[in-house]
Amino acid sequence: MKQYLRQIHPLAWTIIIGTMFGRLVTSMSIPFLSIYLTRVLDATPTQTGITVAVSSLAGVMVSFYGGYISDRIGRKIVMLISVFSWAGVFFIFSAAEHLWVFFVANTLNGLCRAVFEPTSRALLSDITSPENKLLVFNLRYAAINLGVVFGPIIGFQLGSSESTFPFVISGLVYIAYGLVLFLQFKLQHANLPERHQTTAPRLREALMTTGRDRVFLPVLIGTTFCVLGYGHFSSTLAQYLARSPIFENGSQMFSYMLSLNAVTVLIIQYPLVRTFRNFPPLVPLIVGNLLVATSLMMVGIAEGVLIMMMMSVILFTIGEVLLFTMMDMLIDRIAKPEWKGTYFGTIGFNNIGSVIAPVMGGVLLSQFGAENGFAVFLPIALTTALGVPFLLIAHRRLVVREKQTEPTS
Repeated sequence: MKQYLRQIHPLAWTIIIGTMFGRLVTSMSIPFLSIYLTRVLDATPTQTGITVAVSSLAGVMVSFYGGYISDRIGRKIVMLISVFSWAGVFFIFSAAEHLWVFFVANTLNGLCRAVFEPTSRALLSDITSPENKLLVFNLRYAAINLGVVFGPIIGFQLGSSESTFPFVISGLVYIAYGLVLFLQFKLQHANLPERHQTTAPRLREALMTTGRDRVFLPVLIGTTFCVLGYGHFSSTLAQYLARSPIFENGSQMFSYMLSLNAVTVLIIQYPLVRTFRNFPPLVPLIVGNLLVATSLMMVGIAEGVLIMMMMSVILFTIGEVLLFTMMDMLIDRIAKPEWKGTYFGTIGFNNIGSVIAPVMGGVLLSQFGAENGFAVFLPIALTTALGVPFLLIAHRRLVVREKQTEPTS
């Protein structure tokens, strides 16, 4: 293991560590946005859902362009512009006092994330040797969850459900992250891959390529339902806990559930990935989708029973790990080298699930009320499970494709 860690590119370590601190500070603030809007601004569940959802909607609209542009003009420029812009967005959040300002800020938040995230993942793929890619993608995912272990608890202590001050900390950390990236790009300039000036596809060609990919398209549709289920954790669940008469302090319980989620990831990620790494790459996504759907159903029938709520988080986390640690490897496996940024950007269209989740959850909560958890979470769980048929189609097609491309002896 030490030998493989030493082989990781210094810039990859910067991205991994920066991701950890970035998620630490954002998990202090963003997950509590639903509760803040509900408690402080007296927003309705539907208004809250729309304000939370607009971040993902903006991300969906530009996610393809983020990866595509990084293929055309280079990862460095795109990452630096987006990370410093992202810092500015957090300062807008910190100064916001009206619902429409939060709406605008969260729109910009989604834009910055949709440009920076696929570009950073594509750069990790560029600078990492094939034998180390699974390790690097998993280190990045572990870094995300290491940040989320402490972020929600710190955010709760700082009063994130009633204050915008934690957004100031987020802005300062992202400025620091951007400065470190700038220095690393300077130091590692000679070791960075050149941008794909002649081989990157034009926009129309890129859209046609990803759209015609018979494996990628059902993966995109199937993972949209996976992301839909995942999106309810930080939106619908947060509102449910804050509004339900069953829970005495819903925001505190939500912060503990977020931390349990992150701790569970850190404990199970390595053994889980080792177990599933030799499986066909779509099998972990199918299992993950079913576990997330099951966990959401458990929330609905738990009726405040603590042990069931905790078990639902653990099941949800296992499903999350299978989905998101293996998804990057799957995209890296099916994309051509010159189109990796494009594919990593296009898979961001699955965040339409994150757009639908808060709105769907808000409507269900308005319709049935937080006191009727089963009626709220049953349709959510069933909708999440709709991803399975598409992932099964993708699995069959990938098996056929790889058999056809195997060299004949």
